[in-house]
Order: sequence, then C-alpha cells, then structure tokens
Amino acid sequence: MSESGEPAKAASPESPVSPHRRVFSVSELSGGLNALLEDRVGRVWVAGEISGVSHPRSGHVYFTLKDGRSQLDAALFRQAASRIPFRLEDGLEVLVYADVQIYTGRGRLQLIVKKVEPQGRGALQLAFEQLKVRLSGEGLFDAARKQPIPRFPNRIAIVTSAAGAALRDVIEVSGQRSPATPLLIVPTRVQGDGAEEDIASALAAAGDVDDVDLVLLVRGGGSLEDLWCFNTERVARAVARCPVPVIAGVGHETDVTIADWVADARASTPSAAAMQGLPDRQACSGALERNWRRLERAIESRHAEFAQRLAREREALGQASPRARLVTQRTRWQSAHRRLLTGIDRNLERRRNRWSSLSARLDGLSPLSVLARGYALVRRVRDGGFVRAPIDAPRGEALVIRLAEGSIRVIVEDHDAEEG
Repeated sequence: MSESGEPAKAASPESPVSPHRRVFSVSELSGGLNALLEDRVGRVWVAGEISGVSHPRSGHVYFTLKDGRSQLDAALFRQAASRIPFRLEDGLEVLVYADVQIYTGRGRLQLIVKKVEPQGRGALQLAFEQLKVRLSGEGLFDAARKQPIPRFPNRIAIVTSAAGAALRDVIEVSGQRSPATPLLIVPTRVQGDGAEEDIASALAAAGDVDDVDLVLLVRGGGSLEDLWCFNTERVARAVARCPVPVIAGVGHETDVTIADWVADARASTPSAAAMQGLPDRQACSGALERNWRRLERAIESRHAEFAQRLAREREALGQASPRARLVTQRTRWQSAHRRLLTGIDRNLERRRNRWSSLSARLDGLSPLSVLARGYALVRRVRDGGFVRAPIDAPRGEALVIRLAEGSIRVIVEDHDAEEG
C-alpha cells in the first residue's frame, strides 16, 4: 500500500527506476551486434563498385563498395591483399567475400574483405592488363630503350629450369647451329609461388658474369597460371635492369607475357629463342666462303689496277729521266732534220721544174731556136746592127751571118731584084 492508502503500481521496464532495465555500454552493444552478425550472417559474397580506394604504406587497402542506392566501408588487410594478383582501382566492378562487422571505433557497418574477384573477367587477366598499361606508360616497352642482339655472342646465359624441356631444346639447337658458343646455365624455378623472386635473382646473376653478352629467358608452354611469374612486375623490372640483351622465349607461339614485351627481343618458343641468339655455323661458313671469294676478286682487281698504275708511273718516270729526254730531243731533231731535208728537196724539185719550164719558154723565144729551123741573123760588121732589109746593107758592106751552128762573113755585092 502507498502512504495514501492506495495500492502501489508495478514499475514499467522502460522506467528509469525499473528493476528489470538492462543497460548496455557502447562497446557491449557493438560486440553484441558483431556476434549477432557473425551468427546470423557470417561471411557473404557482395557485388559492387569500388570507390575511394586507398593504398597506405601499411599494405592494407581501404575502399567503399557501392551500388546505385547504398554503400559500405570495406577493409582489405595486408595478408589478404598480398594474395590478390591485380590492383584495386576506383570504378572496378568486383565480388568480395567478406565478414560483415560493426566498426566499434565509429559504430559503422563495414566489410572485412578476405577475397576479391573482378566481375566479367579473370583476376589474372585483369592483373596482366593493368601491369601492361602501367609499364607501357613508363616506357619499358619502347624500342628506343632496347639493346641490340649481338650477332656473334661470346657466351650465352640460359635462365630457365634445370630440369625443364626448354633447356634441352636450347642445348639441341646450340649443338646444331653453333656448338663452339659457350653456354652458362643459370637454374631457377619458373612456376609456382616465389618463382618471380628466383627468376629476378637469376637474371641479375647472369648479367654480372663478365663474358656473358646475351641472356635467354626461356620456359616451355603452360596455362596462364603456370606462366604467371613471367607476368609479374618483379620479373619485368629485372628484365629491364639486365645489363646485357635478353631474348624471352616463354611458352608457345600464342603465349605472350609481360616479360616478352620488356625483353630486348621476343621469340615464340625456347627453340626459336636459341635460333635467334645463336649464329648458324653453316650459314656463316657459306657467307665466309662468299666473302672470301669476293675478297680474292677485289685483291686481284686492285693488284691489276696497281700494276697498270705502276707501269704508267714507270713509263712517266723513264720519260722524265735525262737520258730519255736526250733521246726524245734527238728523235725530235732527227725528225725535224728529215722534214727540213724533205722540204729542201721538194723546194729544189719545184724550182727545177719551174726552171725547166722557163728554159723551155725561153728557148721558144730565143733566136737560136729560130736559127735551128733554118733561119739566120745578119749583122753589120762595122756597127753590129741587124740587117732587116736590103737597104740596111749597101753594096760592099761587110756582114756576119749567124747560123744555127757557127757564122759566115760576107761582103754585099748586089741586092735582090726587089730592092729596086
């Protein structure tokens, strides 16, 4: 009964003074909710788009998983993150396998992610594409940074499994093409967890050997998972750092790895890598024979050319000597003397002919030629004048008659009847 005499009322559970009230601390409530979620929900697969991704130095990854109406915070701790082959990026559609928990520090629902799978494509394929884009952006695939493959390597290092078929293929090709070229086998694992570290170490060791000037990075065929170590960033950067040229021959013809893109040259198979790196002794022998014949012909041609040049120089030297010059001058003088004598003879002959012609003409004009035809010249003795008419020789005039042969002296006794 109450002090007023009225019956007492029972206290409500919601009343602050109720003896049945259960009061929780914030931590107790969060822990209880986590226990409830673990018991009723457990681990679940959740689909969504990654947003606000963060990669702190701790190795953990934090992001938000969202769809068109809601979003949840998500945490991927370092150990689980190390098992994911691709990089989480904003906008990536994924499936996450996670525990649903209440983050007690903020009282917010979050996902503790254990696994991540990309939607629509495989995780390894996505990792391959991401790494390819990133390394290409850094210039690791550029032809300008790649080293030329030596034509005649001093020594070749083979980075591969010591028990694999790839090594046997390379050795077989080496025996056929160039057995004299020394080979250095640098064994390494080429498959499985940790193989990328072994391959990187083997490449570094091969590059440190003084007389090695070519590396063959080879492996036989396999699945994408089997070849995955050749698609890792560690192996790609080890290939890029190698101080000597690297030929990558990984898998079969259709297999293309990140290591192939970074290498200085890519071959479709291990055997093709060996054929690309080793000189062909038969082809070299044939080329050597052809070059030798070409050299012989060139030497013979040069010898003939020099012999002709020597003969010309010798002839020129002989002509330039005092004796040769004297002989030349003597020859020239003799030739000039002959030409002079010939000219004199010709001149004399011309003059003789002209004299004969003039003599003939003179003879034709000479009185003697007239006398020779029976005529005579009559001259007076007293004054030597010619008698042309009877009047020029009066009676008693002494005359000299010149005949063709000799002369006659006469005295004019009388004139012809025509005189008078």
